[in-house]
Amino acid sequence: MYNSKISGLGFYVPENIVTNDDLSKIMDTNDEWIQERTGIQQRRHVIRGEDTTTSMGVKAAKIAIERAGITAQDIDFVVFATLSPDYYFPGPGVLVQRDLGMRTVGALDVRNQCSGFVYAISIADQYIKTGMYKNVLVIGSELHSGGLDMTTRGRGVSVIFGDGAGAAVLTREEDTKKGILSTHLHAEGQHAEELALIAPGMGKRWVTDIIAENDPNDESYYPYMNGQFVFKNAVVRFSEVINEGLKANDLQVSDIDMLIPHQANLRISQFIQQKFKLADDKVYNNIQKYGNTTAASIPIALTEAWEQGKIKEGDLVVLAAFGSGFTWGSVIVRW
Repeated sequence: MYNSKISGLGFYVPENIVTNDDLSKIMDTNDEWIQERTGIQQRRHVIRGEDTTTSMGVKAAKIAIERAGITAQDIDFVVFATLSPDYYFPGPGVLVQRDLGMRTVGALDVRNQCSGFVYAISIADQYIKTGMYKNVLVIGSELHSGGLDMTTRGRGVSVIFGDGAGAAVLTREEDTKKGILSTHLHAEGQHAEELALIAPGMGKRWVTDIIAENDPNDESYYPYMNGQFVFKNAVVRFSEVINEGLKANDLQVSDIDMLIPHQANLRISQFIQQKFKLADDKVYNNIQKYGNTTAASIPIALTEAWEQGKIKEGDLVVLAAFGSGFTWGSVIVRW
């Protein structure tokens, strides 16, 4: 048996910065309103035609692969997490495999939204633990800006999300006391519609229906979120899954050196920090700069924390996410 370790990290965000004041010019909102509810000050939006979900993922992956000390030819498998693929099908995993000039290795797409990167890490970890693969590339990338209702009607959701990508290379580690110690995944589909984008979908309304009806008041193809309900569930599930991971490894909250929560809402992260009584230097948040980048949020934050020297060898790092589905999970890592 092996463990897997994170041997390389990278992230990419578009250069185009969209501040809260910028949004106030196109919808009825303001900086105080947004910061009070989310903690977000700005986010990145792509310039259409310059970046895609795949291209951002490729840029992040190149950095991670180089830092891992390998080449794209050494990657044995690709796991790509996103809710915003370039095409309805095929998914971006194969596009990354093509654009990086890889061998004909397998490419898997993960559709678990905010929990996507945690799910993807868990999958990659299992492939390495069983000895099937040595190097697995995991990417979380999102292009939200093109699908948001950027009007007053949609402000409750649209002010939250940003574009960006993060990537990690997982590599075989023979010391089973290091690397990824365990992963923990959960879902509760009964709340699927509380945070969802309903159309276009084969089961409800497809593109042809939307075009035929041409209803200017149709909101089904914009994201919907029951904010208070999501918040209440998130703080419970975050706590549960972090404790589950610690218990599985005979660890205590006091053993945590760095918690990287999914950057859904700064208020959620602060609630969890207070509940676990973690010092400011034990939790990393960057939603203030990038907004909620869904599957990309954890790898972006993890990379930044590592680049800034906040994560060191031997540290216990906890990744945790909650989102649409509902799905949630945690990853316990000995760096």
